[in-house]
Amino acid sequence: MRKRQMREDMPNNNVINEQSGGCRRRLWNREYIKVMGCNFLLFFAFYLLTPLLPIYLDEQFHTDKDSIGLVLSGYVVATLLVRPFSGFVVDTFDRKSVLTICFFFFFICFTGYIGAGTLLMFAIVRTLHGIPFGATTVANSTVAIDVLPSERRNEGIGYYGLSNNLAMAVAPSAGIYIYHATNNFSLLFWLSLILAFAGFVCSTRVRLPKREKVESKRKISLDHFFLGRAWLLAVNICFFGLCWGVMSNYVALYGKQELNITDGTGLFFMLLSGGLFVSRLFGSKSLRAGRMTHNALVGVLLSLAGYGMFAFVVTPWSYYLSALLIGLGNGQMYPAFLTMFIKIARHDQRGTANSSILISWDLGMGIGILLGGVIAENIGFGAAFHTVAFMQAAGAALFIFATMKFFERRRIDEN
Repeated sequence: MRKRQMREDMPNNNVINEQSGGCRRRLWNREYIKVMGCNFLLFFAFYLLTPLLPIYLDEQFHTDKDSIGLVLSGYVVATLLVRPFSGFVVDTFDRKSVLTICFFFFFICFTGYIGAGTLLMFAIVRTLHGIPFGATTVANSTVAIDVLPSERRNEGIGYYGLSNNLAMAVAPSAGIYIYHATNNFSLLFWLSLILAFAGFVCSTRVRLPKREKVESKRKISLDHFFLGRAWLLAVNICFFGLCWGVMSNYVALYGKQELNITDGTGLFFMLLSGGLFVSRLFGSKSLRAGRMTHNALVGVLLSLAGYGMFAFVVTPWSYYLSALLIGLGNGQMYPAFLTMFIKIARHDQRGTANSSILISWDLGMGIGILLGGVIAENIGFGAAFHTVAFMQAAGAALFIFATMKFFERRRIDEN
């Protein structure tokens, strides 16, 4: 019986060793792979629908562009409201419990799309879905940091994003293909529901060691909800989130109305996410070497080239090439910014650091979705994407002339 008990205890010891960086310092440990799987399913379920929702609202409810932007931005508003509290909850309570509870509600919300028969009901469901989506992304990414060996954390953060990049490469293309093959949005809603349930089940299988409480930490303080030390990084990432919000939500309608591209949006997202995947794969080694500002700068400039080409060269070849450039750029830029947020935070503020960058990104996305819809309705899609190119240029200038120095002054290397 004693031998049997010892064998049963061994897996937990292995998990602790892998996560604490003791005897086994493997990057690709079992728990990290499980968390990557959760992240993949989370984003696959979400992005299976994202590029098609403007078309769904247009066809099902005959909604104008202003209203489409308002409905689609609802989830971003809800996500923004919940993200600061998500960081506090993740840093305060048991992270495994927080992750599974948030993932369960993320899964349940997909049933609302199936039952929503009016535009108002759909808008309510979409807005409410932002709450568990925002909380789950914070919890899952924080758990991913916890299960990484400390000396390979920068590299692991870069690789972690590959899971959602792979989902973003496959999911929109799969959703568009299924839609064109069946013309059945209900089937897509059911598929997203099933995938979200699989992600929830996966989250229940993740095992974490117990965390030591930080007794000296104040019960209530502003840094529980937002990492004030990283305020300029937050402003900078907001610019890039705005550009992404316009691009990801209106590219399908733009391609259909301006370039008469109906079946090529899936290829656009495949190239976009392929660029994200490749740049994260190769950029992780550079992050491991501590070249965060270098990676971010390369990413920002590549993205600028992509957005500029998309806005000012209106041809099918530039449409697809810009997708690849934007993907390559964001795949370099975002993990570098996330690592910089974490490097500015204390070790007990990882949840807050994660929620802070996501708050900033989502704030930019929300502004972008609303602004893009208003400009497209009143002036045209060309003006909307011209605005995107100028905002990316402004964000690049801010990073080069201010944010890089800001980060070097405030970084904490002990975490």
